[in-house]
Amino acid sequence: MEGLGRVYNVVPIAAGVEINMREVDSVDFVCTGNDTFTVTAAPAIGGSYTSPGNIITNKYTNTSTAGAAAWVRASQAASNAVTIASGAVVFTVNGSSLADGQTTVKCTAGGSGLVTAVLHDLKSKRGPANLPAVAS
Repeated sequence: MEGLGRVYNVVPIAAGVEINMREVDSVDFVCTGNDTFTVTAAPAIGGSYTSPGNIITNKYTNTSTAGAAAWVRASQAASNAVTIASGAVVFTVNGSSLADGQTTVKCTAGGSGLVTAVLHDLKSKRGPANLPAVAS
């Protein structure tokens, strides 16, 4: 079985997209561009989004968006937002860090930054064609 559906699912263009985390344990947001990326959460797609609290403390940065440099682990003050000046950043939102009842998240770019969501630790493994839709 291939990785897609067994290990992960992906939303390639995810800036501002509502992502249902009911079938996964975590989502990594891969962000590029000189921007601030803010995570909000809701109880369901179409719900009222609010800050999930200060759930992001670790991130990985990369000076290259083309894979020509190594990822570097960095810490930040606990927040629901990450800012980068250039290159790329990856940070994880764990379902267990969300408040009870919150199952949907979105990562919004403050400007023209790009976001890809990689949903991992799938609760049910299935072929890619049988993966449920995870975004609105």
